[in-house]
Parts: sequence; C-alpha cells; structure tokens
Amino acid sequence: MGFMYFLFISGVKMDISTIRKADKKNWYIAIVGIVVPLCCGVGVAIAVRKSLGKEMSKASSILGITSSLAITAFPVLYRIVKELNLLSSEIGKMALSTAIISDVIGMNGVVIFEASKQGEHRAIAALWYMISLAVVLVFIIVGLRHAMMWIVRNTPKGKPVDQIYVVAILGGVLVVGFFSDMLGLAVANGPLWLGLAVPDGPPLGAILVEKSETIVMDILMPFSFMYVGMITDLSSMSGHWSHLEPLLYMVLVGYAVKMLSTLFTSRFLGMTIRDSLTLSLIMSLRGEVELLLFMHWMDFKMIMQPEFTILVLLSLAVTAVASPLISIIYDPTRPYMVDTRRNIQHTPPNTELHIVAGIHGEENLSGLMKLLELFNPTSSSPLSVHALCLVELLGRANPVFIDHDQEDEKRDEGSKSSSIRNALKIFEDARNGCVKIHSYTAISPKRSMYQDVCELALTKQACLIILPLHKKIADNLRATTMNRQRFQSVSSNVLSHAPCSVGILVDKTPCRNLIGGVLRSSTDHHFVVLFLGGADAREALSYADRMAGNTRISLTVIRFLSHEDEGDNHVEKKMDDALVTWFWVKNEGNRRVVYREVVSKNGEETIDAIQAMKNEPYDLWIVGRKYGINPVLLKGLSNWSENAELGIIGEYVASLDFGSRASVLVVQQQILRGQEKASHNPACSSDVLLGKTNDTLFMLAANRVLFGPWHLGPGWQFTRPNPTVKNKFSSIRVKTLPEDRLLTWLVYAVAVAVSLNRGSVAIKGLCERKLLYSRIAVAVVLSNGAF
Repeated sequence: MGFMYFLFISGVKMDISTIRKADKKNWYIAIVGIVVPLCCGVGVAIAVRKSLGKEMSKASSILGITSSLAITAFPVLYRIVKELNLLSSEIGKMALSTAIISDVIGMNGVVIFEASKQGEHRAIAALWYMISLAVVLVFIIVGLRHAMMWIVRNTPKGKPVDQIYVVAILGGVLVVGFFSDMLGLAVANGPLWLGLAVPDGPPLGAILVEKSETIVMDILMPFSFMYVGMITDLSSMSGHWSHLEPLLYMVLVGYAVKMLSTLFTSRFLGMTIRDSLTLSLIMSLRGEVELLLFMHWMDFKMIMQPEFTILVLLSLAVTAVASPLISIIYDPTRPYMVDTRRNIQHTPPNTELHIVAGIHGEENLSGLMKLLELFNPTSSSPLSVHALCLVELLGRANPVFIDHDQEDEKRDEGSKSSSIRNALKIFEDARNGCVKIHSYTAISPKRSMYQDVCELALTKQACLIILPLHKKIADNLRATTMNRQRFQSVSSNVLSHAPCSVGILVDKTPCRNLIGGVLRSSTDHHFVVLFLGGADAREALSYADRMAGNTRISLTVIRFLSHEDEGDNHVEKKMDDALVTWFWVKNEGNRRVVYREVVSKNGEETIDAIQAMKNEPYDLWIVGRKYGINPVLLKGLSNWSENAELGIIGEYVASLDFGSRASVLVVQQQILRGQEKASHNPACSSDVLLGKTNDTLFMLAANRVLFGPWHLGPGWQFTRPNPTVKNKFSSIRVKTLPEDRLLTWLVYAVAVAVSLNRGSVAIKGLCERKLLYSRIAVAVVLSNGAF
C-alpha cells in the first residue's frame, strides 16, 4: 500500500505536458541514455544466456531487466534531487525534463513487458491484457479526469477543495489498485495513472499532496521498506553464485553504459565536464520504483530470492555512491558569485540601474513601490526593475519560471501573481519612462527560491536585490509580529550567495490603498543613515546618496566613531573616510542633507545614541548589515541578535523594543567570489573613478570651492570633541606615502583634463594654490581608495 500511494503522489506531481516544451537536448540525452544501455545490456545477456536461470533466459525477462537498467524513474530522481536542493538549478531542471521523457518511455516499456509475459503461455492472455488496459485508461481519462476538472472548476479561487472530495480521491487509489490487479494489470499501474489524471498544482493537486504526503512518506513507506528488507536475504546468495554471476555482469554493464552514454552525449551537446558528470550521476540513481519492479518480477517467478537480493544491493550501492558524489561535484550556488563589481557604490553615475525585487505577496507592494519612487529615477539615470513574484511549489514536481514579457498573456499562475503584475504596470505607466518594470513568476520550493532570485540577478546584471521582511503592525504597536517562518531561508540564502548587493526591507507601512497612495503621495520624507563603518555601511550611504537627489527627501547621516579610534581597521577606516568625503563634497550645498558624528566607547553607548533618535520624524532607517563594523561599537551586543539576516543594529531598529514606526532597510554590499570568508577589499574601477572625479570637481566648482577658502556648509555639524581643523576634512587623516603621490598626480592630471574638457571651472593658477590642490587630491585620492 505504501508503494501504491507513493506512485499516486508521484503521478499527481508529474506534469507530462512539459514533454512538449522539452528542449531537443533533453530528448537526445534521454533517448541515447536508453537505447545504448539497452542494446549493450541485451548483448551481454545474450552472451551469458546459457548461464542464466530458466525464467531469466527468456526474451521477455531479458528485455525487462535490461530496460529497467536503462530507464530512469522520475519519482526516484525527483525525491533525491529535491533532497540535494537542486530542483531550481540548471542541472536539476534538465535532469527532471530528461527523466520525464525517460519515464514515459518506461511506462510503455512496462506495458509491453507485461503483455509479453502474459502471452508466453497463451496468446489470448495478451489480448485480454490489452483490452483490460484500454478499459482502465478510458475509465481514468474520460471518467475520473473530467470529474476532477469539475471539482477544480467548482472550487472558488483562493478557497481549499472540499474535504469530501479529498477523502474520496484518496480512497479511490485503493479501489483503482484493486481493479488493476483484478484485471491482470500490475497493482501499481492504476494508482500511478490515477495520479497523472489529477490536475497538478493548486487547488486539487496541492491539497492531495499536503494531506497525504507526510503519512505516506513517514509511515507507510518505512513499512514498505521493512517488507523489502524481510525479503532480502544475504545468505541465499551463497549457494547460487553460478546463476548470480552473469546477472551481476548484466547489471554492472548496464549501470556503467548508462552513465557513460549520458556523460558523452552531454559533452557532445556542449555541456561542461562538471555538468555532464553531475547529470550522468543523477540519471543513474535508483530507488523505490526499482524495488517495486523487483518485487513484481518475483510475483512473475522471473527472479528468486538470491537474484532479488543482489539487485537490491546493487541499487542501494549505486544510489549510496552517486548521491554524495553529486553534492561534492556540483554546487548550485557556485555560478552566482562573480568577480565583477555589481553594487551601488561602484555603479557609474547617470547609468541605468538594474534592481531585482522579490515579492512574496501583495502586502510587499506598498513599501517596494514607495522605495522605488523615492529612489529618484530620472531619464538620465532610469531604473530597470525586475519584479520576481515568489510562489511556493505545491502539488507539482517541476519548478516553473515565467517571464511575463515573453509568455502568452493567457497563461495565469494565480490571481495573486496577476494582481501584483497589474499594480506594477500601473506604477510603471505613471513614471513617464523613468522606471521600466519586467515581471516574472517563480514557482519553486522554499529551500530553492533563493536560486531563482540569484539566477535572475546574475542574468540581468543587477546591482541590488531588494527582499521584503514584512512586519504586521497592530494599531497599538503591542502585537507586532514578524512573518519570518515562511521565507526566512530565502533572505538568509540570498545574502550568502547573491551576485550583487542585497537590501532587506522591513516594511511597517499600512497596506491600505497601496497603489493610489503611492501615486498620489506628495509629502516630504525624512530618511536617516546609521553609518557604523565597513563595506555594508558604505553601500548604505551610496544608496542614500542616490535618494538625496530627490527634492522630497531630507537625509540625515549619523556616523558612529570609536573613542580615540579604538579597534579601527585602518584599511576599512580609510575607505570609509574616502566615501564620506566624496559624499560631503557632493552635498555641501544641499540644505536637505545633514551630517553628524557620534563617538561611542561600547555597544551600550551606541544603542543609547540610537535610542535617543527614536522619536525623530524619520520615515526610513538605512543601516549596513554587519561587514566591517568596528567591534568596539557593538561590544556587548552579540547576544542580542536573533535575526542574522538583519544584523545587530538592523534587528534592534526594526524590533518592538525600539518603538519606531519607521520602516528599515538593511543593506549588504556584494561579496565577491573568493571573499566569502575574507574582508571586503574593493577593487579599482576606472569608469567609476572617472565619473566620480568629474562629479567631484563639478561640485567643487559649483560651490565656488576653487576660488576661496572652504567654509563649513549649512547643516553640517560635528560632535567630535576638539576638532583640530575647522573644515570638512577635520575627521580625515591622510598619510602621504611615495606610492600614493604617484597615484595622486595621475588622478589629479585626469581630474584636470576632465574639468578642462567640461569647461565648467577655471584652472588658472591651479598648481600654485597648494591648499586647493590638497583639497582636490584628498577628495579624489580617498574616493579612489574606496574603489
């Protein structure tokens, strides 16, 4: 009974219609992977036929054994691929498509095998078998299939299927199995065909899997395996080795040729050796279906207990060896991390910014659209947003990825996804071409959702991924709960494997009138950046800097410094100073930007300083996640952190204890390949350097810095005690080394050339003004140090 329900559930999850969309590569691999092992297996069987037993030497038996070695069962492969977390990977998708083709061929092979076995004694028995098969298939396809479609049509959208239908279908599995056995068919065929007749996915397929899978896999299947173990007898092999040896040769040749044919076919079709070897190992996996076939052969007296034992042992050995090798050889996250800088800090100004936005539901739209609206998209610096609606895979086996710009508009994967696309379309139309939105839907298991997000970000060369971590806010703020259970793994895995920077948005805004509210909103917003240093803080400041160009935004930057530079990483500190200096220069004349510095001796003082700001009218807190923060600033706070994806400061600002209604954006800068366990050491980028040098000198000229002393601009405040220099470089310590001088002169020459070409500043007497030179050199060189 366990195997019957296992095959039923597998049939429910299978979508045979995907064969029509399968790539030619999948067909080639599947066909070659069946034909070549089958021919080789038959050749070996003919060579050792005289040594085989009486039943096994028959043509039908040889064909049945060799075909089982050549065909990969989809139910077996799906469960192992899912356990290895490869469902959403390229290899996983290819293996599933190839296995479905192989399994459909295998189903026809089983029918031919059973018909031939029935006809060995009487030809009329084969005819009655085919008639019985036709009757069962017509009853399932015409009767039961239409009944299930009627159930789906009469179930309201968003509502579960009535429990009486679920019970009737699950009970019908036993009835169909009984009639299949009574009519001379294999008892497992009926449940499998019944499962294929069930519409996969929600609402019917999903609820059938939800209600039965746990019981079947955790209770019934263990008893089935125990039954197989009871039949298996190692001692029975000792006296029958003369008959087992040729069978052993057949099986070993079959497995070896299956693996090699898949390997060479994949290589011939252009796959890498790593991917080809992984695919060949996956297609060699064996499991429940093979055990059921072995028991079926025992019922036919085709094999006896010794042969059954050696077949079971060889199947277990192949899977036991192949599964860990697959994990060792193939890492699905390996392609995501890249060597190229893809983050906001290193993106040249006035270029199109690509952003991937993950959406779990309609409640995420309000915060996401407000964030995009306030990002200050312009015609010269537009946004290209790739909105990915993440849907959990239920009631089907194959993950689905839909590009709505290319797919047929009639294809609909649910009202939720459709309403999200409509809302984003309205938002795009209202932006006058400054925002382009491309909609996608990914239907995959929760464990592998991050792969869809990272794959899309890698393909579209995005510089930022935005993921929601929605907080449901009660009216009195006493019942705040964080919806982390369903999608916590998505955020944490994306943070670990993303090919670009990542922003986790904790949205506390109400979800009412989300579209109209965003489109009609004309109120000013006040954002604050908590700059604690490090790569993530620099990315957060770069993000805020792009927002500062929006006239509806007031920005406050709070930089936290350790007392007497205790615990500072000098490399990180230099890069922090560089970016802050560049930010100062650019926003000196902007009255909507305020900068402050706070000195802290430990984590308690850091939290006190942040707590003092909770009543400020901020709409958004922007903080770096964790990398590069001076440990002195967080001293004593490590035990407070429970949500690693938010970091210590991000978690505190987003928590109920903090008491702020403002949303929180936690930013992590891109981690380059090979730097997963190392500190962030940004590389030099000439394009970014040229763009930021140009902008820096233009800002200097626009603020008349080139023609007189540098005065402290409005809104710039310093709380550091006893500043030694009363200007914006009071917190910068520059050590001029010989190698730095050469770089300084080179960068300075580029800056002068760019400025002369732009024609926006006067350079007369520039070299004679050492003070002016030092200011430009510090701004340019330190900005260069941040790249």
